[in-house]
Amino acid sequence: MWACILERGLQSDMKDKSISISFLVGILFQTGALVWYVSSLASAIELNSRDLSRHEVRINNLTSIMQSQAVTLGRMDENIKSIREMMETSRSQGG
Repeated sequence: MWACILERGLQSDMKDKSISISFLVGILFQTGALVWYVSSLASAIELNSRDLSRHEVRINNLTSIMQSQAVTLGRMDENIKSIREMMETSRSQGG
């Protein structure tokens, strides 16, 4: 009888240990997956940060190019106006 009780106690202890070992393996696996996920997130954030810096430089360059083109367009408009006035003046004097 005591042997039967002792055997049941040992079996229940072994079951508890196997559950705790599987639980620990599961926790370790999840911890590893979490570390991998956070590492990939950090890598993605660093890559996006570099891309943002590069895009910011491009936007600044495009802004300066647009401003210079706007100035050039204004000069061209003024030149066309003066040529048109000169042609109209020439036409009115010659005609």
